[in-house]
Amino acid sequence: MKTIAITDDDPNIAELMRLYLEKENYRVLVYNSGFELYQALFKTHIDLIVLDIMMPGLTGFELLETYLNGRIPVIIVSAKGTLDDKLKGLQNGADDYLVKPFEGPELVARVEAVLRRYKGYERIKPLNFPNLVIDLEKYEVVYRGESICLPQKEISLLYHLARHINQVFTREQLMESIWGKDYDSDYRTVDVHIKRLRSRFKYDEIWCIKTVWGVGYKFEMKDMT
Repeated sequence: MKTIAITDDDPNIAELMRLYLEKENYRVLVYNSGFELYQALFKTHIDLIVLDIMMPGLTGFELLETYLNGRIPVIIVSAKGTLDDKLKGLQNGADDYLVKPFEGPELVARVEAVLRRYKGYERIKPLNFPNLVIDLEKYEVVYRGESICLPQKEISLLYHLARHINQVFTREQLMESIWGKDYDSDYRTVDVHIKRLRSRFKYDEIWCIKTVWGVGYKFEMKDMT
């Protein structure tokens, strides 16, 4: 059963959305402010967020730009229906934008469509190494028992390398996998992120991000036999 988080400061609209989604067998959590959702992100598994924009305190746009960062699929629901509003929401990480008022079946259809696009999301499993856990689903890295805060691209790069132990990737391959084919930058971007990642881990571990000179990088596990 998928968990949908509805965040809207209008309790009547939130209740209506909850009824439609629960009718389709979704588990629905309702939050009446951006701050309530923010608190829930650290302790509750959420598969998709239905997010209002105009909320007091922490707005939907602030949540998108600062805290969500593409970690969880988001559908914006808002009375603000101008092209600029829609572009701002989509450019800041929302997956869809639905203008109020709307019909319940349309909301359900939008939710189902976004979840289909994210169907591989739930299969991303944490990677476990001595003194290191990389959880891409939660965008969390735990090193020597402590959670360390990494930007999204650093975590994605670390996960990609660690998922393919001892496999060498060129800078071009890493750029395409993490930043996308159309990212407008040179390969030194990869070098900068690798340097930052290495600075996070201060101890001599049996794993490391190794430079293969003239080729690229790999996540290497030392042979302990």
